[in-house]
Amino acid sequence: MTEFISFVSTAPLVEQGCSAVVAASECLERFTAYFNACDTIGMDGELHFPHVMFSGTSRLDWTEPGQHPKNFFAALKESGWHHTHYESKEPVLVSQDKVHFIVTYSRRNSANEVLSMHKNLWVVIRTSEKWQICLRSY
Repeated sequence: MTEFISFVSTAPLVEQGCSAVVAASECLERFTAYFNACDTIGMDGELHFPHVMFSGTSRLDWTEPGQHPKNFFAALKESGWHHTHYESKEPVLVSQDKVHFIVTYSRRNSANEVLSMHKNLWVVIRTSEKWQICLRSY
């Protein structure tokens, strides 16, 4: 029981504008820059493995890099996608080594018109002095 209590007891929350939020947000920006460049290797560099994704009640676990489908960006481009743009990244739970964001982003065409809007929960953690996305919930 002590191990469980220790696990669920977190350090005190830190201020929203703290260096943890800045660093975690920079990780999200790098990830999206790689995404917009269709660079899955770069994207993987911003993900923590194992990496967990939820869509509804379905869970997908990636244990290692290289899991993006080969045709991922081709299929996205067929839909008219040109780039992804953050509308907002709101930190909702912040500690020294973990930031939960409500991420709102749009997928846009080459004329910068919105094709779709998405609102997700993403969790970014710091391990070995590197910030990486460990969980995305769609």
